[in-house]
This record gives sequence, C-alpha cells and structure tokens, in this order.
Amino acid sequence: MVSREHKRADDLHEKLQLLRSITNSRAPNEMSIIVDASRYIEKLKQKVVRLHQEIACTQNIVKQEHVPMVTVETLERGFLINVFSETSYPGLLVSILEAFEELGLNVLEARASCTDKFCLQAVGGEEQTESVDAHVVKQAVLQAIKNCSGSG
Repeated sequence: MVSREHKRADDLHEKLQLLRSITNSRAPNEMSIIVDASRYIEKLKQKVVRLHQEIACTQNIVKQEHVPMVTVETLERGFLINVFSETSYPGLLVSILEAFEELGLNVLEARASCTDKFCLQAVGGEEQTESVDAHVVKQAVLQAIKNCSGSG
C-alpha cells in the first residue's frame, strides 16, 4: 500500500518536472509550476489566434467583397487590431489612425499594406484604460472605413 502511494507520488513528481521543463518554468513548488503552465497555455492560445488572423490577412482568405473584416483582441494593456478589406481607399490608413487617436490609443506597433487590398495589423496602447473596450475600438474603425469609402 505504501509502495503504491510512493510510486504515485514519484509519477506525479516526474510529470510535474516534465511540465516544468516544457513550459520553461523556474517555479520551486508544484502549485507554481501549474500556475506557470496555465499562463503558458494562455499565451499559446493568444499566439494561435494572432497567427490565424495573420494568415487570413496575408493569404486573402476573406472572400467577402466590399465588407471589411475588423477584429479587435484585448491585450494586457491595449488592443491587437486587425483590419482587412478587399478594397483600399485613398486615405484609409490615415482615417483609421485618426480614429485611434480620438480614442486615446497610441499605436505601439503596426504593419500595413495599402495596395489593391487593405491590410492593417496594429497594437494600440491606451492612455486611459477604463474608457475604451474592444467593441468601441471596432466600431470606431468600422466608422472610419465607412467615412473613407464614402458609404457612410
């Protein structure tokens, strides 16, 4: 009976050390290893979402003509904003950046392509964290697109 419990404890310890190794955790105890693993999984999930969005943007998977795709993901301090449109309009990038400015978002990092199609991926940090949520950002970007395309 005691040896079976000892074996279970050894197996659990071995699995926790493996988990610790996989997640690059430096945690000293079991609970901290599990917390680090949970954080690692959340980061991986966010990375998968970003990669899917980037693939959709770069490979033009979106087939909806004249309907822009706007996604806004809440980050720890700000937002990840992805915009894709089959059509690029003159001044569209400027219009979206002005919308960010009106919301108090500072663009921390951005990638844009404005040739035939329009693609923007930007990370915006907030000056005032309580006042803006992802829905407000998305609506402001959609309004900027409508204003620029002349359909608003």
